[in-house]
Amino acid sequence: MRNWQRPLFWLCASLWFSAYVSAQTDSSLHKTQLVTVEQGVQLEVLDWGGSGWPLIFLAGAGDTAHRFDSFSQQFVAQYHVYGITRRGFGASSHPAPANGNYSADHLGDDVLAVMKALHIARPVLVGHSIAGQELSSIGSRFPEKVSGLIYLDAATGFAFYNPAHPPLAVEMNDMKRRIDEIEAGGVDEQKKLLELETAVARFETVLHQSNAEIANLPPLPPRSPINAALNFGTQKYTSIPVPTLAIYACPQNWDRFPADQPDRKAALIADDKARCNAWADAFRHGVPTARIVLIPNADHYVYLSNEAQVVAAMKAFLATLH
Repeated sequence: MRNWQRPLFWLCASLWFSAYVSAQTDSSLHKTQLVTVEQGVQLEVLDWGGSGWPLIFLAGAGDTAHRFDSFSQQFVAQYHVYGITRRGFGASSHPAPANGNYSADHLGDDVLAVMKALHIARPVLVGHSIAGQELSSIGSRFPEKVSGLIYLDAATGFAFYNPAHPPLAVEMNDMKRRIDEIEAGGVDEQKKLLELETAVARFETVLHQSNAEIANLPPLPPRSPINAALNFGTQKYTSIPVPTLAIYACPQNWDRFPADQPDRKAALIADDKARCNAWADAFRHGVPTARIVLIPNADHYVYLSNEAQVVAAMKAFLATLH
């Protein structure tokens, strides 16, 4: 069993991130406001203007809504375009992680709170990378509140659960939930302990594979508390009854990998190809109405490296929603 969990994904993302590093400050015409989503927590919301159906862009981990300053301009002629910087990043509030306040559903609730505050009705949500979990959270729990979802290299293990390749963080959360349920009492303890035994065996397999993958990668710096809370706040999504477009960089562009390690590069490319195809196949099977687009040799920031292809795919999808 391969869990296709975070290590290889973050190696890919870190290689491509360096190519798109920018100050992520104001570089396009837009209005900026802080919207309160809960007591003591405000989110930065960008409004690039435009008229028509609302689009809301959600950035990947470590990024802010300003990452879409340029890309958003491809849509303002036909749509009203917004961007939201999630809690913990940029000009948004940075509450300390506690009580699941960075879980996928909590972050999804933040987006819903912004929509309510600004009277944004049934937008199309566009998410890059880990923002796929916010899309899946909202689309699975409140499908009536959105018109569609667009995943930009984001319909991966944290956005849609594939039992053949379960993400480590999801399995960890499942273990914690089961233990908390038993400790709280009021349940058939014998039955729950038997179920926990099965879950422990599955978790052990996933953990072993994840550790094996980590062992073959260069040392990664420790995650900050907020990034750790974001990563381990992933949840299990198995149904997304919303019109959906999933664009994958599959396989990704490995030209930046050191040329003096050809054997390792070839192995990583093969693993990447298997990984992204497994994600796409799982999403295609679980969300049979979804449009799937694979762009080979694209960067993880697929909307920047292959802008024209992504814009064309998005506009073709958006046209079907009217």
